[in-house]
Amino acid sequence: MRRLGLPSSLLILLAGCAGSPSASPQADQEAKRFDQPAPDKAALYVYRSGLLGMARPIDVSLVGGSSAQLGYNTFIRVEGPPGPVEIGCKVGDKTGNGQVQVDNGQTRFVEVTMTVGWLTPGCEIAEVSADQGQAAVRSARRVEPQ
Repeated sequence: MRRLGLPSSLLILLAGCAGSPSASPQADQEAKRFDQPAPDKAALYVYRSGLLGMARPIDVSLVGGSSAQLGYNTFIRVEGPPGPVEIGCKVGDKTGNGQVQVDNGQTRFVEVTMTVGWLTPGCEIAEVSADQGQAAVRSARRVEPQ
């Protein structure tokens, strides 16, 4: 039996086509320093990794704030007032929701993943440790929230 597969360069190209526009290289590097948020602010990183559905972006929105289409191996960093942050994700007709409490001066990390459904894919939101989040962000590409 012959195995069919896409060359890795084509997979990278497909992944790069999906999602929000890339941030500048300077903004990408600044976010990867994990600087403390501005006074009286909190920082939130939302990232997507994993190969499942890599050619299809996941729509992510923060209630009262930013939104982005996260393609494979991308992230956003947003700063805002401390407090609970409602996060929503959407793939096709399927949605997911989550909430993260971010206190003054804190930085939190949230992973958005695509899930397998009976007929269509869905998405999930989960807060992760700073170590796991920083490792994922270091190998990802920053995109501009809208």
